[in-house]
Amino acid sequence: MSALPQSYPPARRQVPQAPERTRAAAPRLRLVRAPQQTRTRVPFVLFCITILAAALLGALVLNTSMARGAYQSHDLQIELAAQARTEQDLTTQLLAHKAPGHLAASARALGMVPAPELAFLRLSDGAVLGSPTPARAGG
Repeated sequence: MSALPQSYPPARRQVPQAPERTRAAAPRLRLVRAPQQTRTRVPFVLFCITILAAALLGALVLNTSMARGAYQSHDLQIELAAQARTEQDLTTQLLAHKAPGHLAASARALGMVPAPELAFLRLSDGAVLGSPTPARAGG
């Protein structure tokens, strides 16, 4: 084992060479124009304008209907306030007519006279409580 391996010279690798081209065999390059587009952008632009116009028209209609609703609401609130005032006036008149002084004046106008003494009738047994006396117009 004392023998060292022999060193061999490195192997040469051979690269195959491409055959030489001649000038006559080279392809001819030329300038080619891009194909012209036959489609135009007019339909797309018209479509976008139509969508924009429809959106604006829709916003206008919505805004107009909301404004109309606000005016109607305002008118109804004014009418409700007037009705509330009328109700309050009628309630005040009713309370004034229910007052004892007004009831007494209305009874006198109808020819009624105050009773001199009060008497009550008990319905369970038919008993008269108090001493009933007829009322007199003069007094």
